Amino acid sequence: MRNVSAAACPSENDTKDESDGLVEQLKPIHPERLRGTAGCETWSVAFSPGGTFFAWSMGYGVVKVLSWPLPGGEEGHDRDGCQTDKAPERTLNCGHTVWGLAFGPHPKNRPGAICQASDSIDDDVQRLLLATGLNNGIIKIWRVATGEAVFNLEGHQSVVRELVFPPNGTLTLVSGSRDGTLRIWDLETGKTRHTLRSRGGWVVCCRVAPDCSMIASVSSSDNRVSLWSLRSYTFMKGLAVHRQRAVSACDFSPDGGMLAVGSSDPQASAGWRVDLWDPYTTELLATLQDCCNCEPFMAPNSVKTLCFSPDGLSLAVVADHRALRLWELGQNTFAMETDLTGFHNELCCTFHPHGGIIATGTRDGYARFWKAKSPVLSLSHLCRAVLRYSVSTPQIQALPIPQKLLEFLTYRDLPKTQEAYCQAHWR
Repeated sequence: MRNVSAAACPSENDTKDESDGLVEQLKPIHPERLRGTAGCETWSVAFSPGGTFFAWSMGYGVVKVLSWPLPGGEEGHDRDGCQTDKAPERTLNCGHTVWGLAFGPHPKNRPGAICQASDSIDDDVQRLLLATGLNNGIIKIWRVATGEAVFNLEGHQSVVRELVFPPNGTLTLVSGSRDGTLRIWDLETGKTRHTLRSRGGWVVCCRVAPDCSMIASVSSSDNRVSLWSLRSYTFMKGLAVHRQRAVSACDFSPDGGMLAVGSSDPQASAGWRVDLWDPYTTELLATLQDCCNCEPFMAPNSVKTLCFSPDGLSLAVVADHRALRLWELGQNTFAMETDLTGFHNELCCTFHPHGGIIATGTRDGYARFWKAKSPVLSLSHLCRAVLRYSVSTPQIQALPIPQKLLEFLTYRDLPKTQEAYCQAHWR
């Protein structure tokens, strides 16, 4: 494993042990005495849509933007061992704690594009923006090519926790805040296009469906998951999550056929769980549970964040005491597990848009990069991904096709309950 400072490449004497899956680690620029103190947390990490840039909120209002692959890595050097001049490193001083990061605009999705390893170069670096959500309610928009602040988006009255660029190629930004609102911004004008008011307190997470038809948001006080129309800006429906469970995260599958929702029960020791829902019918498809063989935890084992892999076959979950776990869909148990021994302070995670790497952020300001399996995609999965991107569940169910094929296309063939065994209780 190699430690890389935020401002320099690793030395020749650094060694790399990839046996634990950790391939790179970025250290914050703050003095050692400040690490672990309030304000140093990495609340968000993000890759650009084409995968050529990585942004990392290292705490104390500082965001670092690096080219990817990282300078100093094997792919970041030419044949003579000299560092390639791919893109300059940018340090963005936001002045306030940064809670959310998002690159945009995203290129317009095409059916099947989620399954293709397209060119890793972003189409137009000059057009690429980085949005940063701050604890004072302001969203700062930066131009990645120059590192200059373009403008501020003002309107939220509290922490901006989530930022999402819809994958439709437009200069639209969706933000979720602790003031209980979702805002849809027009970055052509820097104005709010519409405001959606949560019915349950803080908005702790929001995601946009791949076809840009809806927004899913998670509210803190009533553990509500709401689905909003991104076309008419109206409330569509809510998911019937158990009232005793504290919902904390959600994410759409790349084809839009599933919505993963992470939650925990503060009154029980059973730990976290992830429910997979059909966002079109609000039917519960499957449930992933934390290891039930472990001793009760002193504190609730809540889900910090979760995200689907670009191919839709894996789900990464960051939870208290369990760090980063990978769940392969369609298996009766965890088919692959990343056990971060000694690392139990991860706060956020995201996949590289072409897969193979997961980036995580930590409580003490670090960014880490982990290996992720890149499976060979089956023809059946590719066909389902293309079809589900543009065809809803009710439309699929109306087709005159065999029941077994219908269940496969609508994810009704997943095991109803799966358990995430820890390393000690692996079966």
